[in-house]
Amino acid sequence: MGLLSFVKEAGQKLFHTGSTGAAGTGAAAGTATAAPAPAQADVAALNETAGKAILKYIQTQNLQAENLSVSFDGASGTAIIKGQAKDQPTREKIILCAGNIQSVAHVNDQMTVAAPSTEARYYTVESGDTLSKISKEMYGDANKYNLIFEANKPMLTSPDKIYPGQMLRIPEQG
Repeated sequence: MGLLSFVKEAGQKLFHTGSTGAAGTGAAAGTATAAPAPAQADVAALNETAGKAILKYIQTQNLQAENLSVSFDGASGTAIIKGQAKDQPTREKIILCAGNIQSVAHVNDQMTVAAPSTEARYYTVESGDTLSKISKEMYGDANKYNLIFEANKPMLTSPDKIYPGQMLRIPEQG
């Protein structure tokens, strides 16, 4: 897949950013803080902490891959994902988990797939969208919204819980 772009301001709030753009963690997760520029060693530690937080979030979604690793570059807002997924849908869900986190602007997909198949299309949710509306646009049938919902589990827990800026998998019609 390569490099995918996401809406940096949208998504799950796992960590916050300081004035340098480096990611960190703290009690005020999700809020911007004005702080002095951290030392280079501090930036590296913050990036490592953010990479571990992204990896932990992916694991909480029960998405597994062999040798899965995540690193993060706070200056560019890029998460780098490595490992081997069992299939293409799992790979895509892992990438979306990482990208749909606030402060992640890009995901550098360096994953491989044990059983390659056709890649899904992607759709970035806009204000006013519903899964039915997206289904109508993508498939020509609003009643096929459940295909999109199922393709985005476990990240989606309800068809009604999508938000602007979120990127979704749009699978081929079955």
